[in-house]
Amino acid sequence: MTAPTVKNKNPVPVKNILIVDDDKHMCGLLTRIVRKIGHQVQCTFRLDEGLRAVSCRDFDVVFLDVNLPDGSGLDRLQLFTESRNAPEVIIITGAGDADGAELAIRSGAWDYIQKPAHVQNMTLQLLRALQYRDEKQAKGKSSKLMAVKHAGIVGSSPQILTCFDQLARVSSTDASILITGETGTGKELFAQAVHQNSPRHERPFVVLDCSALPDTLVEGILFGHAKGAFTSADKPQDGLVKQADEGTLFLDEVGELPLSVQKAFLRVLQEKRFRPLGSQKETNSDFRLVAATNRNLSQLAMEGNFREDLLFRLGSFSIELPPLRNRVGDIIELAMHHLAKVCERLKIGVKGLAPEFMDALTTYKWPGNVRELFHAVERAVAASLYEPTLYAKHLPDEIRIYLVKDSLSKADTSAQHVTRTLKRLDLPPPFKQHRKAMEQQYLLDLLTYTKGNIRKSCELSGLSRSRLYDLLRLHKISPDHHS
Repeated sequence: MTAPTVKNKNPVPVKNILIVDDDKHMCGLLTRIVRKIGHQVQCTFRLDEGLRAVSCRDFDVVFLDVNLPDGSGLDRLQLFTESRNAPEVIIITGAGDADGAELAIRSGAWDYIQKPAHVQNMTLQLLRALQYRDEKQAKGKSSKLMAVKHAGIVGSSPQILTCFDQLARVSSTDASILITGETGTGKELFAQAVHQNSPRHERPFVVLDCSALPDTLVEGILFGHAKGAFTSADKPQDGLVKQADEGTLFLDEVGELPLSVQKAFLRVLQEKRFRPLGSQKETNSDFRLVAATNRNLSQLAMEGNFREDLLFRLGSFSIELPPLRNRVGDIIELAMHHLAKVCERLKIGVKGLAPEFMDALTTYKWPGNVRELFHAVERAVAASLYEPTLYAKHLPDEIRIYLVKDSLSKADTSAQHVTRTLKRLDLPPPFKQHRKAMEQQYLLDLLTYTKGNIRKSCELSGLSRSRLYDLLRLHKISPDHHS
């Protein structure tokens, strides 16, 4: 009697893998690896083909080469990680270098593998990436929602959602957190979110701006003092470390913490005990540390300006906030959120946003990040106080000037590109462009021949004096051009 067939009740779901590599041997090797472990695979040999593929179909993992016929995979990495299914991307390259590896990891790559790579290593990285995605999907989005529930953080771009996910995973722990990012990216707001979503949320959130600390007062501000510790100390005073007991201590711009204090603070982090100035007894404080900086602490440590052991203690877990120019999808949402707050504060109706105003917001690079965007919105409201709609003209002059210059630069670059293309194709330029160039060269030759003599130039050219001057102004040629 034939035994009944037993069906697997929990089959492993088939995953979709994309390979973007112009090396057909590597494509064949990776294809065999993927199919051997039971998943589907698609190969493309160009960047544009790979990007079309991820825009049309959901992929779980992408193997992406660096040097491709139509560009660099590293330059387009973010377009893959932010595509419709946000796949994990494994960089594979035959020309590996340390800077490229750093760029890949910072841009969200799962791993950076140099060719030729061992089959076992590539298989392992693929399996690990798929395992990570399964666990992340099983966990769902609850942690992300929790992280922003009370924080007031605005945005839904893939970049900021990644930060929310990191925030949710670490908030419930007691690990020290280092938040990095450019000025104005919202580091203090994220620190507050850590506190609000932690078991300590009902206890104090204490902020210390290290960049505003006078060297002579740092220890007293941090650790407090006993009565009589110095002339004006007529009563004991708790420092910020003690005030943060059972709560969170946020050190903003921690890279500015004086070296003289770093050693003492390291001991406090390790033992949660310290001695106030002038006191004979130690006291304790059970605080959770969150630090933030816009500086490269690793570089500071290499230069001897920051203690390496303190850096290790601070960075138990790191969250790097993206600059606003890398999360363009959040700009309008952020602007509208702040606009509503400004209008409510001024007790005026919420204003509309003209299309050119929104275009300007998403085109500008925002070197000051979210903080600069909020200031620009406030200034636009002030400039249009009694008008119902915000237009680009209401933006600060420096932003409008930047946008105009950027537009002119792009137009000039585009014109140069057209000229180079026509030359490369050996095609004649457009008639107006050719006539302008010839006219300009004629004027230069004319002035050179006459040594800048306008009367003689008019006689030779047959042009009137006024017409000659008009042409010189048009072509931006000085009348005294002799060479």
